[in-house]
Amino acid sequence: MSWNVSAWSIRNPTPSVLLFVLLTVAGLLSFGAMKVQNFPDIDLPTVTVTALLPGASPAQLETEVARKIENAVATVQGVKHIYTRLQDGAATITVEFHLEKPTQQAVDDVRAAVARVRADLPGDLRDPVVTRMDLAGLPILTYTIASERRDDEALSWFVDNTVSKALLAVPGVGAVARVGGVTREIAVDLDPHRMLAIGATAADVSRQLRRIQQDAPGGRTDIGSAEQSVRTIATVASADELARMSIALPDGRSVRLADIGSVRDTVAERRSAALLDGAPVVGFEVTRSRGAGEVEVAEGVRARLAALQAEYPDLRVAEAVNFVAPVEDNYEGSLRLLYEGAALAVIVVWFFLRDWRATFVAATALPLSIIPAFAGMYLFGFSINVVTLLSLSLVVGILVDDAIVEIENIMRHLRSGKTPYRAAMEAADEIGLAVIATTFTLIAVFLPTAFMSGVAGRFFVQFGWTASLAVFASLVVARMLTPMMAAYVLQPDVPHDDGRIMRGYLHAARWSLQHRAVATLAAAAFFAGSLLLVPLLPTGFMPPDDLSQTQVHVELPPGSTFERTLAAAEQARVLVQRNPHVVRVYTAVGGGSAGADPFVPQGIAEVRKATLTLDLTPREERRGTSKQEIEGALRQALAAVPGARIEVGLSGSSEKYILVLASEDGEALARHAAIVGRELRTLPGIGNVVSTSSLARPEVIVRPDFQRAADLGVTSAAIADTLRIATAGDYDQGLAKLNLSQRQVPIVVRLDPDAREDLALISRLAVPGARGPVALDNVADVSIGSGPAQIDRYDRLRNINFRVELNGQPLGEIEKKALALPSLRELPPGILQRTVGDAEAMAELGRSFAIAMLTGVLCIYVVLVLLFRDFVQPVTILVALVLSAPGAFLALWIAGLSISMPSMIGMIMLMGIATKNSILLVEYAIMARRDRGMSRLDALLDACHKRARPIVMTTVAMGAGMTPIAIGWGVDPSFRSPMAIVVIGGLVTSTFLSLLVVPVVFTYVDDAVQAMHRWWAPASVSR
Repeated sequence: MSWNVSAWSIRNPTPSVLLFVLLTVAGLLSFGAMKVQNFPDIDLPTVTVTALLPGASPAQLETEVARKIENAVATVQGVKHIYTRLQDGAATITVEFHLEKPTQQAVDDVRAAVARVRADLPGDLRDPVVTRMDLAGLPILTYTIASERRDDEALSWFVDNTVSKALLAVPGVGAVARVGGVTREIAVDLDPHRMLAIGATAADVSRQLRRIQQDAPGGRTDIGSAEQSVRTIATVASADELARMSIALPDGRSVRLADIGSVRDTVAERRSAALLDGAPVVGFEVTRSRGAGEVEVAEGVRARLAALQAEYPDLRVAEAVNFVAPVEDNYEGSLRLLYEGAALAVIVVWFFLRDWRATFVAATALPLSIIPAFAGMYLFGFSINVVTLLSLSLVVGILVDDAIVEIENIMRHLRSGKTPYRAAMEAADEIGLAVIATTFTLIAVFLPTAFMSGVAGRFFVQFGWTASLAVFASLVVARMLTPMMAAYVLQPDVPHDDGRIMRGYLHAARWSLQHRAVATLAAAAFFAGSLLLVPLLPTGFMPPDDLSQTQVHVELPPGSTFERTLAAAEQARVLVQRNPHVVRVYTAVGGGSAGADPFVPQGIAEVRKATLTLDLTPREERRGTSKQEIEGALRQALAAVPGARIEVGLSGSSEKYILVLASEDGEALARHAAIVGRELRTLPGIGNVVSTSSLARPEVIVRPDFQRAADLGVTSAAIADTLRIATAGDYDQGLAKLNLSQRQVPIVVRLDPDAREDLALISRLAVPGARGPVALDNVADVSIGSGPAQIDRYDRLRNINFRVELNGQPLGEIEKKALALPSLRELPPGILQRTVGDAEAMAELGRSFAIAMLTGVLCIYVVLVLLFRDFVQPVTILVALVLSAPGAFLALWIAGLSISMPSMIGMIMLMGIATKNSILLVEYAIMARRDRGMSRLDALLDACHKRARPIVMTTVAMGAGMTPIAIGWGVDPSFRSPMAIVVIGGLVTSTFLSLLVVPVVFTYVDDAVQAMHRWWAPASVSR
């Protein structure tokens, strides 16, 4: 870009106007086409392997499945961590790769590794499913449906069939999953006494039904000069027909099903439930597909459900959980903050200039900087989300800066008696280098954040690019449109004398230059004093939010029945609904994944767990009461629920500290974990401490007598099959099916419910032997024992997780106190402590921000060297970075905030903003000495005189633009407010100190340059 582009634009206004018309239209069209999302869709190389072996214990899965798959995938290049969760019948292995690994290659490599060991895995194991982790795969909406005319089975099938088909046709809907309700099945409940009498087993009956009850192809024939297919149709259409069916027994006899048991068209055993404010309902969760916007999907889902409700008037559909509302609130609130910040910035401009024409020229820079930025965002594939809206709302005060500097300089030239045309030409040319330097300095600060490492860095890609695009657009406006508009809109002005404030400032600046040592020592003392505040500031990862949703997680001991879990969940619901801030409670027992943490490996649903999702009163209606205070009150109330582990808070929130202990020795690990758990609960101010240790479930253990079993020809596999089918039914793929017009209903054969509760009867079950059926207790010992209900593994070691609820306290402080506990400070041999979750992300983020800051400083220096063509004087400008830090730390300390992710973002922003003031001063001083032959003192005082006003104007405008964010207007301020407070605090001190200290530093640097010249000059002459 030529420095004279402003002059060209003034001489040729039409192309400039047309350019910005086109950019504005493109930006508006792009804004309308962009998706509104909560977070941007990012691609993380994390792969999940799910292996199912129904009925297998966690210990069996660990030995026969998990270790083999772990060892196979550990050889894949780029593996960072391996997380394994083993539950009853399911192994979930999550493989996290370093971010440099392409996601599709990670999926392919893991799939190939699993395929290599498939032959070594149990034959009954279902083929492991390899999938990539999708952050968009969690529900965004949960609805409940009820009807007085339909029973649970009809309502459940209506959700599975009609509702699912209707919603999956909505653009952007990725999945619809039912929660609660029941599933239809044909239950064949065998009479154990009759089975013993005929010497048959449930496995015999189930497999005979599988062979008989089926449709099968039979080939083709040529009959009547036509080719006809042959089909074998051996299915029945009802439970009554099935009961009349005869099956063959292993000894050649036959028997009717009705003679050995009851055949019922019923529903499967209830394993999950959904309730809305205590009333039983059928729930369904809606998940968006990758690339779709939450708001768009929600609108389509609501419209389709309204149409369904009109078509089926007996239905009552209610929205139980809404994770789209915070997205909508953030979108609308961010735009409102954008407007408020822009209006305050414009008011500041008018307050200083007191000229509506000049204010209008400066104000046009705001929309014409933001709107074209949307076009760039759309071309980059960005969406309107928390990150991009945050970026725009924070830079709104910056976007008018260049225009303010331009217009203020033009107004100064107007007051010297020049015409607007001539003033615009000369002022734009004079200020051009400073404006370009300040803009590219900001870009040099923002852009490195787009290349930060770690998971957080993936989110900040859109932050860095959005801010850079908007700032660059503001430069184009300031260099092309603002001077051109000023030349044709402004009117001549009369000279103005310096006011009292300006005269006082110039006196202070002269005093500082004449007493350089005192001024320098005072600034150094202020900086050193601010550094003493740093140890007093707590450290955290993410500040706790203040949204109007939270969750209560209820976990009962292993072995708890569905009915007991439902009762405990209802007891918890009654307690939480007594809180005046709880508006509605949606309960999911044994299912549902709304509100889960997408970064934490999830296992299968368990009947002993329930989740209560609470809608709280809106933030504006509970002034003075934070969500954390409500959650604290709920924890106290829920202490009355007996025998349950209770956690309060959304799983995906950053309000938990996760501590991991790992070891090869499971018993030693469990012993030490008990000690650690006791000490963790002594930490002051925390919420509940929940661990995965001591989760033992009751088991019926069958130990075969190998000698007697061999004598009778009974195998362990036969015993296992007999018991599995008799108590739970065959594997899904082995079940016979009843074919209906729209679905297949499974036929489940097992003992009747009363027999399954009688251990003595189970021990007398017949198992097949070489010479006929044999009673189980003749070849095996049946006893009651226990085993682990869940096994967690981390990087191929057994591990125990502790989840500590922060209860509003900073993560860094809790981590520091926890690691200082005696049991963690001195770990026994063989036990390792690992940092995962937010604590690991916080450490990674700290390193990333440090690199981004150093990179930003280096980029600023490079930009200044290229623009000023000097290697030494840019050091003067970088002093502003040091001068801005005291205010930032002081502001955090006064506000009682921690050093966290948002405050670090504010520090990065502050780096670019603070250098703007120094650039304006130093650039003018250099120009005055070089072009006007002024002495150093006069040039510095003239720079202070000419540039103090635009420096103060831009500072106040930026501060005003961020004030709504800092004081928490509108949407939840928990993330935005620390950034704005850091920037405002740093701006105040950096502006004040820059106006007095930067000229002093300039003289020291200039003295050093002169000394270097004197030292090098004789050497160069001698050569």
